[in-house]
Amino acid sequence: MAREAVKARERKRQRLVARYADKRAALKAEGDWEGLDALPRNSSPVRLHNRCKLTGRPKGYMRKFGISRVTFREMASAGKIPGVTKASW
Repeated sequence: MAREAVKARERKRQRLVARYADKRAALKAEGDWEGLDALPRNSSPVRLHNRCKLTGRPKGYMRKFGISRVTFREMASAGKIPGVTKASW
């Protein structure tokens, strides 16, 4: 599991991206690069990284479900994800 500080940092970045999205889009449309430089670095959506919502794991993220592959496998085996069954042939 990821440290709480790492998960909190990612949540903070998400809030900053949401707060400055309109301002960032307006500055880009105007071509005001100095204005963009004045914005906080973490307000750029490029700095976001997908993490598992339950464990905070940064790798093996499944975008459709919002969780990591390890968590997905555990939940699917336990029958906690509707519509997901284990394949067997």
